[in-house]
Amino acid sequence: MNKDMCSWTIPKGEIDENEDPLQAAIREFKEETGVLLNGSFTELKPVKQKSGKIVYAWALKGDINEKNLVCNTFSMEWPPGSGRFSEFPEIDRGEWFPISTATEKIIPAQAPLITQLIELTKST
Repeated sequence: MNKDMCSWTIPKGEIDENEDPLQAAIREFKEETGVLLNGSFTELKPVKQKSGKIVYAWALKGDINEKNLVCNTFSMEWPPGSGRFSEFPEIDRGEWFPISTATEKIIPAQAPLITQLIELTKST
């Protein structure tokens, strides 16, 4: 089995106190990809992950070249217990997939987001 099946996820993060969820999504997308989104957003029905975390998502028509993505980094002790800290990117890469491949690669809890997108495109 391909090691990245059921392991991909949409850009997401924590919503700050008193922050609008859409504004949080725009902020997190920018932090994780380097792309500032704007336009007409369509809210999708939230999904619940195994951890209990609720993921809010929006659809937006656009054109992003995944080869140009850049993201923030975070600091982590590595190797663990060594006392040495290194910087790591928040994401390892972004990629576009055909729908059939995307539904296989995304974590199962987020697959309904793709189903919602399919339904949205049928009605437009």
